[in-house]
Amino acid sequence: MKPIAERTGRHCLRLPSNRLGLYLALRHWCTPGQRLLMSPISADEILFLVLAAGLRPVIAPLSPHDGNIDVGRADLSQVDAVLTTNLYGLPDQMSAFAGKIVIEDVAHALESTFEGRPLGTFGQAGVFSLSKHPAAGSGGVLAVEHRSDLAALQQARDELLVPGAPLRQLFDVATSMGRQTALKLDLVRPALFLARRLGLQEPREGYRIALRPDSLDEALKQVPCLPAFDQWVCADLHDFRARRGRVARWYQSRRLAKVPAERDRRLDGVRLLAELPTVAAAVRDHLDQPLFRVPLLVRDRDAAVAELERHGVAVGYLYDPPYDDYAPGYTDPSPDPGPARWWARHVLPVNPIYASRALPILMNLLPAPPL
Repeated sequence: MKPIAERTGRHCLRLPSNRLGLYLALRHWCTPGQRLLMSPISADEILFLVLAAGLRPVIAPLSPHDGNIDVGRADLSQVDAVLTTNLYGLPDQMSAFAGKIVIEDVAHALESTFEGRPLGTFGQAGVFSLSKHPAAGSGGVLAVEHRSDLAALQQARDELLVPGAPLRQLFDVATSMGRQTALKLDLVRPALFLARRLGLQEPREGYRIALRPDSLDEALKQVPCLPAFDQWVCADLHDFRARRGRVARWYQSRRLAKVPAERDRRLDGVRLLAELPTVAAAVRDHLDQPLFRVPLLVRDRDAAVAELERHGVAVGYLYDPPYDDYAPGYTDPSPDPGPARWWARHVLPVNPIYASRALPILMNLLPAPPL
């Protein structure tokens, strides 16, 4: 993918999903049994990818400032590698991880920088998503520094790919196009109603997919093995390992090419939302970053989500409870889970592109109670 290669100056491998790229990177640079420091708040499938790679998740303390790893309280001497999150596009403190194996999850941070340098260029690998900023519905890019790594990763990718279903991919492209049209025409409310009636949304227990401990224990006996974890990793993207045909690749490239044109609108939305008393503190430190979402911290988050949906504003990318409470026993727990629980309970991520549409509701929300 040329735009990402030009931005990072790295060799890029095209993938059907960000999650496949993360697994490939973890398997390539880490050894089963190693300890991986990771944020307590991220998507469900990320935890299962780490387990599938045979690594031990070590849950970091969370910074209430930005929702990322609190580097001042994380014991890096006790881990072999770090997986960053860059939650909602707010950058992790990359300089703190020097000397460790670092895999950057840049799904939320396609256009974010740290100290003037693009994210995805600090670690051994940066893994981008084409379903976040570009909103292409699927697709990922793995960016690496050395061509020799690229060749090995390509071979590993090809071994894990499964045949794609052309009709399914056409449906996915059409669905993504429909979603973009609904957003532009302010038709989110009927679109959400239709998606739920048609069963197009993944069943969840609250904001997380079901853990299924008995099945998970059986899968762990097979690590490192991604297919054994497919039933968890496939959440919301069941063909995450499927080859993409020409139409899907064309659509992904087309959507990626549109991202720069939205930059100013994102920045305007970030600056508008940064004026709210509920905004996460780090947002005001990054007014030059075209964030994927702007995190607000509000008193009654679930009521706010329902109210926004009633007014045609969709809210997603909520990761509650944090990993400590979601999967106890499968991780080394955080030394202080309190900030992560507080953040997960109160964070409300808002798309800055549609900030003006949401603002009348957001202005009336009360800040989260003190931590």
